[in-house]
Amino acid sequence: MPQHSDVAPPSLVPELLITDLTTSLRFWVDLCGFEILYDRPEEGFAYLHLGSAHVMLDQIGLGRDWVTGTLERPLGRGVNFEIAVPSLDEILARCAAAKWPLFLQPETRWYRTADGDIGVQQFLVQDPDGYLLRFTSRVASTTA
Repeated sequence: MPQHSDVAPPSLVPELLITDLTTSLRFWVDLCGFEILYDRPEEGFAYLHLGSAHVMLDQIGLGRDWVTGTLERPLGRGVNFEIAVPSLDEILARCAAAKWPLFLQPETRWYRTADGDIGVQQFLVQDPDGYLLRFTSRVASTTA
């Protein structure tokens, strides 16, 4: 496993309970482009990153689980994880090649912020356990 001392640790890292680490890694790494920073396969655990986005995957039933209630599919209802990337093209191409369905087709949206409107291209896709990932890429402003 390569060293990743150049990867800045984030202040918030979600840990997602999953049903099968191998299946999840095929999605998160092969389709979405995340990289494994480290893993503990015997515990069904992997720590991933894509740029400054970090996430931990933890297979239910291996090691210690933090379960607060009944787990029903799709997991993660009520939340989507926004992941900023330079471009959506590669991820979309890999999803299309794998015939992985999109939850929301690519679109361009403008959102009001404290500093003015920002444009993003975005799409949503569900991982094998139903977690929603919203990949976004900034759009150049059309106003000066």
